[in-house]
Amino acid sequence: MKPFLKWAGGKYKIIDKIKASLPTGNRLIEPFAGSGAVFLNTDYSNYLIADSNADLITIFQFVQKEGLDFIEYAKGLFIPENNQQEIFYLLREEFNTTKDLRRKAAIFIYMNRHCFNGLCRYNSKGGFNVPFGKYASPTFPEKEMINFHEKSKNVVFKVSDFSETMKEAVKGDVVYCDPPYVPLNLTSNFTSYTQDGFGMDEQFKLASLANELMEKGIPVIISNHDTDFTRNAYATAKIEAFDVQRFISSNASNRNKASELIAVFS
Repeated sequence: MKPFLKWAGGKYKIIDKIKASLPTGNRLIEPFAGSGAVFLNTDYSNYLIADSNADLITIFQFVQKEGLDFIEYAKGLFIPENNQQEIFYLLREEFNTTKDLRRKAAIFIYMNRHCFNGLCRYNSKGGFNVPFGKYASPTFPEKEMINFHEKSKNVVFKVSDFSETMKEAVKGDVVYCDPPYVPLNLTSNFTSYTQDGFGMDEQFKLASLANELMEKGIPVIISNHDTDFTRNAYATAKIEAFDVQRFISSNASNRNKASELIAVFS
């Protein structure tokens, strides 16, 4: 089941590898929601899908609660007249200023399909700042949104920090984590590295929490780049390494394979 959002580092293309690493359980917890690819393609009885990005969770909640009504509303922005740079920046400005959460959610979906590479990025003031993508004919993901609505009936969507989300795990849960990835080439500046506020301290904290839950009998699975740093951080886990094709680079010649891993704490 394909997600309706384009997402950097989305897991749809490697979903079979992830599913093979996930044990059975009563509930799947995802502290990093992303596009929702993992919950969409698994069959747990219940789900807790969380993220610190309130815009993302709000969209999921509207699709879940309103279904076709919201889908038709969002579809209204996908007209040829709106596929131009001037209109894109007007809608982006509206997104950054409106208090109407339903309108904001619909614009997010429009921007996700019209902005450069479907990226989600904010400036220091919290404003969405990805530029216009110049696509010939962006498609509205109607079928994918309908599938999402139907799949989300047993899901709780929540705005939450990863550490708070993981503290909610109890015996019988399975936790899958897809954090912002560690850079492939670390430098002495890694202590100041941040991606959405997720730096070295957060990477270590995530690994520590995974160990704590494992000791309580709660399995945790983490995806990340395969580096010396992650190998060290996930030393107590079982590691599966593999290569994945990159798709986000603006330069097609740089879209090479990257080494990734799945760490299983169980």
